[in-house]
This record gives sequence, C-alpha cells and structure tokens, in this order.
Amino acid sequence: MEFQQLHFVSFTNLANWSAYALLGKGLSYTDAYPFVKIGSFLKRNKTQVKIQDDILYKRPTIKMNNGGILLRDEVLGEEIGTKNQFRINQAQFLLSKIDARNGAFGVVPAELDNGIITGNFWTFDVDTSLINPHYLSILTGTLMFQRLCQSASVGTTNRNYLQEDLFLDFEIPLPSLSEQEEILAEYNAKMQEAERLADELEKFTETYENILFDFLGITKIPVKQAANSLQFINLSNTSRWGYQYLLNHEQSKRLLDTKKYPQKFLSSLVFLNPTTSFSKLKKEDKISFLPMECVSDLYGEVIEYRDGDVNSSGGYTKFKEGDLLWSKITPCMQNGKSCIVKNLECGFGYGSTEYHVIREKEDSEIHLRFLYHILRTKYVLTNATFHFTGSAGQQRVPIEFLANLNVPLPSIDEQKEISKELDKLIADRKVKQVKVTELKEQAIKAFEAKIFKN
Repeated sequence: MEFQQLHFVSFTNLANWSAYALLGKGLSYTDAYPFVKIGSFLKRNKTQVKIQDDILYKRPTIKMNNGGILLRDEVLGEEIGTKNQFRINQAQFLLSKIDARNGAFGVVPAELDNGIITGNFWTFDVDTSLINPHYLSILTGTLMFQRLCQSASVGTTNRNYLQEDLFLDFEIPLPSLSEQEEILAEYNAKMQEAERLADELEKFTETYENILFDFLGITKIPVKQAANSLQFINLSNTSRWGYQYLLNHEQSKRLLDTKKYPQKFLSSLVFLNPTTSFSKLKKEDKISFLPMECVSDLYGEVIEYRDGDVNSSGGYTKFKEGDLLWSKITPCMQNGKSCIVKNLECGFGYGSTEYHVIREKEDSEIHLRFLYHILRTKYVLTNATFHFTGSAGQQRVPIEFLANLNVPLPSIDEQKEISKELDKLIADRKVKQVKVTELKEQAIKAFEAKIFKN
C-alpha cells in the first residue's frame, strides 16, 4: 500500500529524531565508485595543549562553503581565556562542529602547523593511503553534503552541533587515489586560474590610483598616525575636535597638490547639493527612485532604478539627469558608493538622504566623469574619514570637505582622455570579476558531476 503523507522508517535505521534525516537527505551519489564510511579513514586527534602565558599561539578560522582554513591571528597565551585547548598540525582534516552544516571543513595549511583550537573544532588524522584530504575537503564543502550534515546536527538554532558518531558513519563514494588526483587536478586548474584573476583584482585600487595620480603629477601624502608622545596643535588651526582630523587636517589642504596643472576649489567648479525642483512635473508623474543599496560600491554605478513618483519623493534627496551622487555616510562612503545618474525617468530622481549631489555647471572647467574618478580613489576616501561628524555608526562627511577640495585642472580634453582610460580599467575589472565567479562555479559543477548523479 502506498501513502502520500505517511512515511515509515525501520527502527533499526533510526539514527536520530531529525525529520530531515528520517525523510531522506536528498543525496544521490554516483554508483561509479565504492562507498566507504568516513570513519574508516578519519581518526579524531585530541592532543591537548595547556596554554602558557608567554608563548605565541596560532589560531585558525574556517570559512564556510568550502572557503578554506586561514590563519585568524597569533596571540600570546596571556590573552587567551580558555587555557585547555587542542593541537592541530599540517594536513589534518579540520571542521567546525557548529558550522559543519554550512560547509566549514578544510585541510590544515602549513602556516597553521602546530596551531591550537577550542573544543568547538574537531581535528582528524587522515589515512592518506585511502583518501586525499583535499578531495574530502571539496566533497564536504558541497551544498549536498551540507544538507547531510544538517541531518546529523542536534541542538537549538544557533547552537546546532554536528554529532561526531553520525558524521563518521556517513558513507561517501571513494575513487582510487589516482582517480582522486585526476579529479583534483581538474578542479584545481580552474580554481588556480580564478585565484590568479582574483589576485589581479586585488591590485585594482592601487593600479587605478597610480594611473590617475601619475597623470596628474600628484604625490600621495602619508597619513599621520598618533604617536605615544605629546603633540601640540595651534588652537587657531582647530576648527573641530577629533585626533585623526587634528593630525591630518593640514594634509587635506594639500591632498591633491600638483605642479603639473592649475588647481581650483571644487566649490567654484560645480554646484554642491543644489536645489532640484520638480515643479514642472505632476504629482503622479513617474520618476526614478535610487536607494543606497542600488548603487554598486565595487563598480561605482547604478545597479538598478526602482519605480518612483513625484508624490513619494518628499523627504528624500532629489537629483536630475547627469548628477554625480557621492555617499557621505560610513561605511558606504569608504566603500566607494558613488555614481553618475543617467537615463532617469522624466530626467529626474530621488533617493537616500545620505547622498551629496554634485552638478556640473554650464561651460564647466571640470568634466564630471573626471571628478567622479578622483572622488572614488581610496586616497581621497581615506582622507574624507578624518572629517567625519556625528556619532559612531552614523558618521558623515560634511559638504565642506568637498567644497574645500583643491582639484587639479588639466584641459577638458585631457580630463576626458584619462577618464576613458580609467573607465576601461573598471570595465576590465568587471569582466575579470565575472570570470572568477564562472571559473569557481565550473570547478564545483565539474566535481559534483563526477560524485553525484545528475
């Protein structure tokens, strides 16, 4: 007799009371390889360590979703509260019993050899005559295996611990060592190419700034750090408080100094936070709505406009076609959330109150796209933080920072030319970012195609 709602499980197969485990784990492994219990090649290692105050210890962090194991920090024993911990060594298999259901598995790297872990982590010695630990790391990081770990985790939502006996009792398909090596080679080839491109992307900010500042003849002024000694500042130079501001306010005056081009204060070149009137529009007219989350901090562009209308624009920042929006609040400002708005519905829009609006003047001496690139450099954004006002978590850059920025002025044609070069650099970044994602997805899909049924 078949039942659509009732499900029966033999008591002899009842490992725990998890409904997820009882109703099936949704795993469909390939039949191409023999099945072996994880406990046949992993053995728990519980080498204890008594933390000594004067010894420096290495501690790991395990990223979820097969993100790997990294060195979290190195600290003296006197800073460690839990004095009874466990030793880990290179090439052991390590997991977080709390986040195993989120793919927190990995192989201990060389830099964490002789590190320490608390009881919330488990480390295992691996029988490498049966399995390559990196093969196991990739398999356990798949979404399908995470679902299996959810069935073997017990406890409340935020303290849902993997059960060791159930984990070791899991069976997985185990190719021969030579087959494992072939699978890993294909996986690693794609991942290494992704990492190479990711390394190039890491250098983007430096390359971007160097191209712009070399063109303008700007030499960056190092940020002053607080010293462990008395420092004196003339009261007449103190417009407000804040140690970073007091240390670096003189830097702000010379931030974009160059002998190559003339300079002018930004307040004389553009309109800052100009009034935008919707008086020629009807209340029901559709215009563009741009909340902060719809601006990409990575690429400095609009992700999407949302539907809006004049009647709903009250209390928001108003702008019009071609304006430059520059986020003034932390952390959006430091992250580079800024954009030039184009293709606005009816030519107008409104959005977050945390935008500064910059508008080009007629017959302007400055090309707005050129200014956009200057204002997105990490150098300028870092200096802007010294001018923050407001309480922690709600700090903002006042419009005076932009107004008093002394900007270099190449010819308009030169400004447009360097802007095109920087735009190409951003476009190349987008292509590489997409490629990194694609390569990682391809590596995972190719691995899963060999281990799981379609």
